[in-house]
Amino acid sequence: MDQLIEFAQQHILLVSAFILVFGLLIWDYLYQAKNNINTAKAIDLMNNREAVIIDVRPMADYNKGHILNAINLPLNSLKTQLNQIKKYQNKPIIVACRSGAQSSMACKQLRENGFAEVYNLSGGILSWESANMPVTQS
Repeated sequence: MDQLIEFAQQHILLVSAFILVFGLLIWDYLYQAKNNINTAKAIDLMNNREAVIIDVRPMADYNKGHILNAINLPLNSLKTQLNQIKKYQNKPIIVACRSGAQSSMACKQLRENGFAEVYNLSGGILSWESANMPVTQS
């Protein structure tokens, strides 16, 4: 323990940077966790608050099967197509992708562009289908 204290005293900048990075990782994890929702919560938002579903998968994947009434805005062109969904800016928005990773990036972009209530469908379409929820094809 004495060596640890001595190390911290001799490398105060390094220890401070470690504490800062560790704190930011925890904050990011907690922040993202509160914006991730499971399938049951997504259904609740859709039924009770008329949430809008944004599917950020490529159109080919979207056409193979998507949540009913989902709007397809592929992640690589999301910024240029935001005007299509501006009318939903004050509604809850659920963003879905294949597994939940890309949709978290889309959620961040939407929040940066003034969408206040944005949720990431945890596990994406894969979790939706594994919960035996219906998908439709275009």
